[in-house]
Amino acid sequence: MPRNATPISTPELLKLDNQVCFALYSASLAMTKLYKPLLETIGLTYPQYLVMLVLWENDGLGVSDIGERLTLDSGTLTPLLKRLEASGLVARLRDASDERRVRVTLTAQGRALRAEAEKIPACVLQSTQCTLPELHALTQQLSALRERLTPRRGA
Repeated sequence: MPRNATPISTPELLKLDNQVCFALYSASLAMTKLYKPLLETIGLTYPQYLVMLVLWENDGLGVSDIGERLTLDSGTLTPLLKRLEASGLVARLRDASDERRVRVTLTAQGRALRAEAEKIPACVLQSTQCTLPELHALTQQLSALRERLTPRRGA
């Protein structure tokens, strides 16, 4: 507990509906459930979609760069990338300047899939019944929370 935090002892604190962790968890489950049928139409799972979003934004990243962006370790990311490669969406190649690094590049099929994926955000926006500014503000708040909860390197 931070030094300047005042401990509050009240039964209200332990109510499920007052838990930010439960609000985030249940919202995440609902969002993933919303995405599932949308992503099935383009042949991706939710984690694969996240990898593709990173590559559509910046193609040719190293595996470690993708992992850092998605906060995934290589043990989780490598099988995901292998499945994307097997489906013809990405290619994994050793970095010519550093053989220890593996770069991930989109194939023509992976680049073309972006056009189909561009329909998804509008479906999500409609399903949430939020305005674009509301979703943007919520995204910023959640990103700020994640930053506060993420330990700093060397701190």
